[in-house]
Amino acid sequence: GRDRWRSPAEFKERVWAWADRIGVVPFRVRFQRMTRKWGSCSPTGVVTFSSRLLSKPRRVGEAVIVHELVHLKVPNHGPLFRSLAEAYLPGASESVAPGPRTDVSDGR
Repeated sequence: GRDRWRSPAEFKERVWAWADRIGVVPFRVRFQRMTRKWGSCSPTGVVTFSSRLLSKPRRVGEAVIVHELVHLKVPNHGPLFRSLAEAYLPGASESVAPGPRTDVSDGR
């Protein structure tokens, strides 16, 4: 159904659509096998998503997309980050996905 991602390309399209809306320009968007988190954002603007997200419901991916892209504006999880992420997509400041591994923080 439409609840799942059809392809990595479709996921990336959503990343760029959200980037445009949030007003950020990632240097690069990529997928990687990640076991401990759903995504990360480097100081140079490389946004990495766990390839496991492609098998998760779209709403989970959207929350992680917004979470990581807002980090391009605010590199921590403070009040400003939380209010911005929530303004774009309620729940995105948490980015908590179903399952045992819910931590999407990037260690900053």
